[in-house]
Amino acid sequence: MRDFIEPGVVARLAGLSMDARAPMIGSVSGRHRSPTRGSSQEFSEYRKYVPGDDTRRLDWRAWGRSDRFYIKEYEADTNLRLCFVIDVSGSMKFGVDGSQQPGMTKLDYARRLAGTLAYLAAGQGDAVGLYCAGTDFRSEIRPKRSAAHLRFVLDELGDMQADGETGLPQALHHVAEKVAQRALVVIISDLFMEPETLRSGFQHLRYRKHDVAVFHLLEKSEIDFSFDRPVRFVDLEGAAPLLVDPTTIARQYRSAVQTYLADLKKIVRDSAVDYHRVSIEEHYAEVLARFLLARKR
Repeated sequence: MRDFIEPGVVARLAGLSMDARAPMIGSVSGRHRSPTRGSSQEFSEYRKYVPGDDTRRLDWRAWGRSDRFYIKEYEADTNLRLCFVIDVSGSMKFGVDGSQQPGMTKLDYARRLAGTLAYLAAGQGDAVGLYCAGTDFRSEIRPKRSAAHLRFVLDELGDMQADGETGLPQALHHVAEKVAQRALVVIISDLFMEPETLRSGFQHLRYRKHDVAVFHLLEKSEIDFSFDRPVRFVDLEGAAPLLVDPTTIARQYRSAVQTYLADLKKIVRDSAVDYHRVSIEEHYAEVLARFLLARKR
């Protein structure tokens, strides 16, 4: 266990399986649907017998009714590749009430989400990988299945630091090309960028048959802009600071935020992305419970 993984939360979520929304292609038998046919409890369809088929799969009852040979096919079950793409840009240092204290930031929240999901996925026999998206592509751990590999992923999560500009759009294309087989790609970011820059990355991942989920981390003041006196705003990704009177720009700011969220909603809908807007004031266990329950087959 690491300090960002709470045993109580793991125990609470252990009864909820992590399911993919689409068939996966894995390397071993598991609990997830596969696009290929195999042996499982889930009946798929009948098809006519052709020479060379395994006669053990003949349905003799169908033969008795129709005097024709039919093969019963079942959905194959396989394991899942779970790949995290975590934004480590400077804006992820922003936390609850603007705090940058350890344990309070968006990056700490992302650590808890990813660490808990990785632990749960490894527990059900799935492979876990990690990709960190900064100005330069900082880290790449390809998905594997083993306790030693999980420790490696958790160590990297614990060592992540937020700094510089985001490299998320480029990272999405990188992951789409590098992860050859279908995977569940979980993106955790504050999406502090123009929504349109994400469209091609999302669509690239979907084109490669990946199941894409996004946790969009926001702090409440970023939405309601509840400042009532002059404030000096510092860009954590390197631009010049601004000293403004919030009362003069509050209406325009809230309008711009609503436009941004509406544009983002349209892009994730068009790209068939599983989108979750998250307030970092909410306990992460509630967020994960909703995420897992919504994916139950």
